[in-house]
Amino acid sequence: MSSEECSQLLASHGVKPTANRIVVAKTLAAADRPMSLTELEYKILSIDKSGVFRSLSLFREHHLVHVLEDGGDGVRYELCHSHDEHQQDDDQHVHFYCERCQRTFCLPATPIPSVQLPDGYLMQSINYMVKGTCPECSKH
Repeated sequence: MSSEECSQLLASHGVKPTANRIVVAKTLAAADRPMSLTELEYKILSIDKSGVFRSLSLFREHHLVHVLEDGGDGVRYELCHSHDEHQQDDDQHVHFYCERCQRTFCLPATPIPSVQLPDGYLMQSINYMVKGTCPECSKH
């Protein structure tokens, strides 16, 4: 994703596209899986931890990132591909947490089962996490 595309995505979510925010968004867009704050820090050496965290917090408020409990003790972030901050997420998908290498993978081709809630309950989001061993770790 180019800087211009990131700027447009940020603006469509009501986020002012500053240089730091563009860098964080580009890093998330380039990632092949959800990333932790620590992983983002290692990828983005030009912004300190608090700057990365502030960007992620703002992105979360404007529905620009999905925040996933990673199956371990932390959270991971992935860029949301909805078109604006008011749109229903159109990119929800299953995630897989490898208990050996502690990586989290997106499984967009795996359908999310329908969840029927009792009357009076209103779903805001769903986090579908499968835990086990990834193919790479299964070989060892």
